[in-house]
Amino acid sequence: MSTLNRIGLDAAKSTELAALLNRLLANYSVFYQNVRGYHWNIRGEKFFELHAKFEELYNDLLMKIDDVAERILTLGHSPNHKFSDYLNESAVKESREVQDGFKAVEEILKAFQEILKQQRHILHLSAEIGDEGTNALMSDYIRQQEKMVWMYSAYLNKS
Repeated sequence: MSTLNRIGLDAAKSTELAALLNRLLANYSVFYQNVRGYHWNIRGEKFFELHAKFEELYNDLLMKIDDVAERILTLGHSPNHKFSDYLNESAVKESREVQDGFKAVEEILKAFQEILKQQRHILHLSAEIGDEGTNALMSDYIRQQEKMVWMYSAYLNKS
């Protein structure tokens, strides 16, 4: 017989899920800071367009950071909060000052690719243990981000 956590999920599987969510939190946090840098440092002919899009994106990422941290707490665990840990754990790497809009968009697409991969893994595990809260969160994120990938790819004229 398994031991359940306070929301009725398998405690051991919830611990595994919380660890994956903490890894996602690290990736979102590095991604967020990268996009802030793109927003601040962008130059060139598409400045106004990209400056606004990057602000929109980092505001969205900030909300997701909070959602993921709160989901970790809901599962009965603590979200990591040290940026040094985020840098060590994140597959999304810290960006250097990027002034070229096309390079920034390419880096955004790479970050989304990694984050989508992680979210699909979390989605699979959350479905396996009946964690509808995490499952719905990941499903919503995936749907939204797949559309964003399409839009940013269209901007670069890539399929």
